[in-house]
Amino acid sequence: MSAVAVPKHEEAPVLEIPSRTYLNDGYSIKSWLLTLDHKRIAILYAVAIAIFFLMGASFALMIRLELLTPGGDLMEAETYNKMFTMHGLIMIFFVLIPSIPAILGNFLIPLMIGARDVAFPRLNLMSWYIFMIGGTFVLTAALFGGVDTGWTFYTPYSSVYANSNVILTAGGAFITGFSSILTGLNFIVTIHTMRAPGMTWFRLPLFIWAHYATSLIQVLATPVIAITLLLLILERGLGLGIFNPNLGGDPILFQHLFWFYSHPAVYIMILPGMGVISEMIACVARRRIFGYSFVAFSSLGIAIIGFFVWGHHMYVSGQSVYAGMVFSLITMLVAIPSAIKTFNWTATLYKGSISYESPMYFTVGFLGLFVIGGVTGLFLATMGLDIHMHDTYFVVAHFHYIMVGGEIMAFMGGLHFWWPKITGRCYPEFWGKISATLIFLGFNLTFFPQFIVGYIGMPRRYHTYPPEMQIFNVMSTGGAFVLGIGYLLPFIYFLWSLKYGKVAGPNPWRAKGLEWENTTSPPPTENFASTPIVTEEAYEYTHLPEAHVVRASTH
Repeated sequence: MSAVAVPKHEEAPVLEIPSRTYLNDGYSIKSWLLTLDHKRIAILYAVAIAIFFLMGASFALMIRLELLTPGGDLMEAETYNKMFTMHGLIMIFFVLIPSIPAILGNFLIPLMIGARDVAFPRLNLMSWYIFMIGGTFVLTAALFGGVDTGWTFYTPYSSVYANSNVILTAGGAFITGFSSILTGLNFIVTIHTMRAPGMTWFRLPLFIWAHYATSLIQVLATPVIAITLLLLILERGLGLGIFNPNLGGDPILFQHLFWFYSHPAVYIMILPGMGVISEMIACVARRRIFGYSFVAFSSLGIAIIGFFVWGHHMYVSGQSVYAGMVFSLITMLVAIPSAIKTFNWTATLYKGSISYESPMYFTVGFLGLFVIGGVTGLFLATMGLDIHMHDTYFVVAHFHYIMVGGEIMAFMGGLHFWWPKITGRCYPEFWGKISATLIFLGFNLTFFPQFIVGYIGMPRRYHTYPPEMQIFNVMSTGGAFVLGIGYLLPFIYFLWSLKYGKVAGPNPWRAKGLEWENTTSPPPTENFASTPIVTEEAYEYTHLPEAHVVRASTH
């Protein structure tokens, strides 16, 4: 797409950081904590999520150190239960779910559709505060002894028998859910009402389609987990008989309600990552995404079908075999739109003019890991295999291949792709490629052995295991260290680049899109000097942008 608002300059541009950007529009703490600028709010989320990521990773490190040997050498079983519970809670509710929508979505959606901000800036800031309040509840619970129920909070253990901080932790997750709902609502209204002239639905970048589908799930599914956690708190706090069979409740009802949200939540995590990959593939291949409409509608397809597959988590819960067959069939169906995306991304790369910069490394890593995660998901959708592998490390490996290998790989790729736009500075390309390679190798070394050890019967959530399974766990722990180094490197060179990085200019990748072609890096607070007018389809790479077609403003 292009816009006519900014004229091209024939002379070489001056690559310097603009004198007026969203980053220097006030330096006080107040200017950040009370900001209504969607870009600054994205930065606030980035700082908070980075801290949560480091905490969640620390819990994972403790888990892997414990599993290095077959016996419980490092910690007691109760402590181990708290470690994997806190790891799951923090990573899912405070890293995986918010990372791409809250950081990249907040920063990019208005820029990509040609808007000055999101529809409700105050609501956007309030969402961040709600997120932080929920996080404070969970961290307080961790400081006062943690919780040992697993991130799934299954009843009646959580509502009756657990002796840990269930109410405080569930309350934190309950509060955080409102941040997700309000963010989704904000994005839906923004995409409907604030698109620039000429930005029709079928000129939208696929990043926007993915976030639109994600927002629908956030608004429709998150209230279900909120009321479920509230009922859990009421049962535990007041002794009401909702899920406790001794009081006339139904524990299976909890599982139905929990998974009605938590399976669509998988798509809250992965759909935005798919949007990121679409943007990066179009840029590195210099081609319009093959089958644009199919990829756009497949996002909506995943969002809609995702509401009807929750029962595949409950094959061994006692639910009807016939219900299980229906859930199995529908779960197979949800693989189709995911396969459409993967096929179309590959077809886009085929005969593309591919450039091998850091975003391409992360893109290839995503495709490899996501395909493995998706295919093994089909194993678990099949009732017979699922009963054999239920609650084993096979499930752990599948889940991490989708959520970490897929979503976090896409998130890291997105950070590397838009970092020059966010900061105006380039990071060292060499280290970006090293990081992507280490993450890919470390991830496979960590989690692929878990498919094997799970298939031969090692259950998850146990801190001891038979000695013959040690070799696989040693491989996993070794891989976790490689993976950790891969994740740690970007923290270092991104921070380094803020001061020493080369000035990026407005469009260092020669990418198409309003955020690249019509504003500076970093953008000003108002995003655009004038409202852009869109005259092209998305990803119109037949008219490749010249390097730095917009001269960096120095006024």
